[in-house]
Amino acid sequence: MKYFWLFIVLILVGACSPTLRQSYAKLSPPEKGWVVFHPFKASAAYAISKNAEKVKDSIITVGIIGSDNNGGHLDAFKHSFWMARLTQDIGKRAALSLGKAHEKGNYRTYKKSDLEDGLLPDKQSTDMDLHNNTVGNNIGIRYKKASKLLVIQLVLDSLQNGNLKVLLKDNNGNFLDCQQKRIPLDSLKNKWDTKKCLISSN
Repeated sequence: MKYFWLFIVLILVGACSPTLRQSYAKLSPPEKGWVVFHPFKASAAYAISKNAEKVKDSIITVGIIGSDNNGGHLDAFKHSFWMARLTQDIGKRAALSLGKAHEKGNYRTYKKSDLEDGLLPDKQSTDMDLHNNTVGNNIGIRYKKASKLLVIQLVLDSLQNGNLKVLLKDNNGNFLDCQQKRIPLDSLKNKWDTKKCLISSN
C-alpha cells in the first residue's frame, strides 16, 4: 500500500508546477513521508504554510508582538496559527502529524549540524513548537469555520493569556536558563538537550 501512495505522489509531483516540485525537494524525509501518506492534502498544506509565512511577515510589520522568530512570541504565534489553519482545512490528525513530521525534520537538521532560522535546532525549541502546535490544533477544532482574521485574533489572545510557550531571553535576545542566568553560546553548540527555559507566553 505504501508503494501505491508513493506512485500517486510521484504522479502528482510530476504534474504540478516547478515551484511545487522545488518545494517538495526541499522537504525533510519525515515531511516527504507525510506527503506520501497524505497526497491529496499536500497541496492544501503547502498553500496554508505559504500563507502562514505571509501572515507572520504582516505581524512583524504591525509590530504588536515583536520580530523574534526563534523562540520568541512571533515564533509561537507562527506555529499556532499555522496549525490552526491546517486543522481547519485538512483535519486534526493530518495537521498534527505534519507538525510532528516537521519537528522530526528539525532533529535530522540538528544531527547534520544544519541551521534552522540561523540557529541549530534543539529539544527545547522542539518542545515549544509541539506545545504551540497543540494549542493551534485545538483552536482549529473549536473554530472550524472561523475566518482567517478571527483565527489570527484567537491565536493572539492565546499568546496574551499565556497559553503558548516561548523561550526565556533577556532584553538583548540572549537565551536564559530557568534561574534567569545567561546561557553562553558555546554551551549551546552541538547539543540537543540544552538549558534553555520554556515559559508561558504572558
